Amino acid sequence: MSSDQISGSIKTGIKKSLVAVGRQPFVRRISNVMGLGGKPVGSNIGIADVPLQGSVAVYFGDGADKIYQLTQWLPVLEELHAKEEVLLVFRTLSAFKAAAKFTELPKIFVRRFTDLMDIYDDNDLKLVIYVNNSRSNFQSLDHPRLVHVHVNHGESDKLSMVSNKAKAYDKVFVAGPAAIKRHQAMLVDFDLEKLVVTGRPQLDIDFKLELEPSKKLDVMYAPTWEGENEDNNYTSIDNYGEIIIDALLSNSDVRIIYKPHPRVETSKTQSIAKSHAMIMGKIAEANAAGGDHVISEQGNILAMFESIDALITDISSVGLDYLYLHPSKPIVITDRRTNRENLYRDAPISKACHVIDKKSIKNASELLQVALENDSNAAQREMMRRFYFGNLTRGESTKEFQLVVTQLIEERQNKLVNFRGWHS
Repeated sequence: MSSDQISGSIKTGIKKSLVAVGRQPFVRRISNVMGLGGKPVGSNIGIADVPLQGSVAVYFGDGADKIYQLTQWLPVLEELHAKEEVLLVFRTLSAFKAAAKFTELPKIFVRRFTDLMDIYDDNDLKLVIYVNNSRSNFQSLDHPRLVHVHVNHGESDKLSMVSNKAKAYDKVFVAGPAAIKRHQAMLVDFDLEKLVVTGRPQLDIDFKLELEPSKKLDVMYAPTWEGENEDNNYTSIDNYGEIIIDALLSNSDVRIIYKPHPRVETSKTQSIAKSHAMIMGKIAEANAAGGDHVISEQGNILAMFESIDALITDISSVGLDYLYLHPSKPIVITDRRTNRENLYRDAPISKACHVIDKKSIKNASELLQVALENDSNAAQREMMRRFYFGNLTRGESTKEFQLVVTQLIEERQNKLVNFRGWHS
């Protein structure tokens, strides 16, 4: 198909062009194609490696700054693609372009709502997966035929993990019992039947090792970012970060792996940016003096866990992921609000960890030495692992995820066969 032919198809409208090529895999990359009015097609739609007859769409409405919310799902989606063809649907050009760096899954960029509905109408898509609660999700949710499934981009005790928006989806995939209790406690008039336990399929992936273990005690400090508002601010960087790093640097038997949340690097919050820069400087200075500490701002944290002996982190998915994979290894949790009662209530994992807050940070070196070298919380962490993830073992989450997706598609197809709308 020539560029002129492609351009002609686009000029007749997205709907007609997709119908025209939708029955055959469309695997050729398009660039600099001119659309209506001589404008580049990128202003409205971009296509890359798209077999339009895919059955599962993965909707992403945000920009490239939040692409990490999707990338952690990509290995799982690539495995699903072998069973149920997957199409990545983007609403911003920046995310569409960014995704090409991470996956070869079929992908499409659609700016306009009407074109999105045409794609859903004219192709054999059956189920849509959402990895976050982007405001634009509600445009996609407007389509009544498809099964709409929210999977979120992690499992954590952050306030943002439970949203009243959950009521809008047909199903919400959760990791285990803790997530069910979280929804039950936070949402009024929520149908708990919407919740489906599928574990954490992302943690089943065997990643290529990104970090060689050392002969020292390899301790990762992995703080989260400051969130969209103060209620969702769980970061320790500004309050405790430098003190934690100083305490670790004072122990010659420790190698530090500093792995901040991807959004810390571009934070516009002055206190966060300043502390992050100070931490980077301290580690660089220690390495210049012969240290072998590691800074990884954009690496795959799951691919580093195998090399880590202990973890210091905030309330986030990082601590729970590490708990799932390595419940026998020490975890230290931070609490920026220094409210132990609320911490135990809102983040039960903290009951099985040493806690850094405004009181305990005064003796940071001693606390970390006890927590990391004289661990006594292994049994409690094993109990917490079951609380957060049930009895699913590594490898079983992926099977459950794929099974449920297939079942939901079959159930919806059976219902559609017998369904007659009011206008029939």
